[in-house]
Amino acid sequence: MGNHRRPNPAMRLLVLGGGWFLGKRLIDDALARGWEVTAFSRGQSGRPPAGALHIRGDRRNPEGLRHLAESGSWDALIDTSAYEPPDIALVTDALARRVDQYVLVSTVSAYRDWPASVVNESSPLWPSSPSLTEASPELAGMSIGERYGTLKSGCEAAAVQGAERSLIVRPGVILGPGEYVGRGLKLVQRAERGGRWLLPGPSDEPIQPIDVRDVSTFILDAIETKRDGAFNLVAPVGHATYGELIDTCLELTGRRAQPVWVDPQWLDEQGVRQWTAVPLWRTARGTWQVDGRRAAETGLVCRPFGDTMRDFKEALDREGLIDHPRQSQLGLPPEREAELLAAWDAAQASRTG
Repeated sequence: MGNHRRPNPAMRLLVLGGGWFLGKRLIDDALARGWEVTAFSRGQSGRPPAGALHIRGDRRNPEGLRHLAESGSWDALIDTSAYEPPDIALVTDALARRVDQYVLVSTVSAYRDWPASVVNESSPLWPSSPSLTEASPELAGMSIGERYGTLKSGCEAAAVQGAERSLIVRPGVILGPGEYVGRGLKLVQRAERGGRWLLPGPSDEPIQPIDVRDVSTFILDAIETKRDGAFNLVAPVGHATYGELIDTCLELTGRRAQPVWVDPQWLDEQGVRQWTAVPLWRTARGTWQVDGRRAAETGLVCRPFGDTMRDFKEALDREGLIDHPRQSQLGLPPEREAELLAAWDAAQASRTG
């Protein structure tokens, strides 16, 4: 990927994907800056915002990438959808000399020691390579999280290897308007249901979700200022607590629910799945201790967490539910929660009786 000259002074951006959440936000924000935006996707699930040129194609199809390469040149490419490293090699090979900078949206899961330990940009990544796929024997026997982190680490290696200039961003949890995985949704829906709400203590546990709009601003600013390298994109440690998250959900839903804070070790003993059965709950010490100072020192600003959840709820009320299969994997069924509350009450009564 090399330099090119254009008479048009407007920044030109290519987004792989762009129909959902972060990709869509990036396109909206780039258009608001007066940039020219091209979105490349199959167009089967989600459509890029109006105002972007949408070129249909499959990133795994060399013919589709050849057609894309013939359609123009760009200051930067933002890849929000890469999962297997060879997918990136296909793109960098096809778009050589067409793109100045490759921006890869990776994840903190690429760190070998996350979430068990505190990590920064110099922490070791999962051992990987640009040629790994899900079918690679090296991944056999790994957990889902380990496979995911290893493949994302390989994607980073492929981007650095295939592009003359690369920017790697590693977000933690991204929330805000348009979020479809269901983390924010399930918490708001549970607050709306009311009644006694089983929650893992302590309520003052720090959390670091980042607003999708702040991620977008950082990435676009970095493109504009030609910033390269790797950056963790997380809110500062202490930016919010789990209790503040829950209280915001209660505020947004008329305070119909009554939190019951329980011992997280007891929840583990009952087989309650961290991160999924109770969204955003994980006891590993590094989960919410990701070092984001490098990004903050180079311009990342995180808005108040309450604004993120309020704007998410307003968008949900205005635009309706974004259906996605991962939402079914989150949250405790009401019957199971009732059983756990009864067991917790009994355990507490036995201790005081």
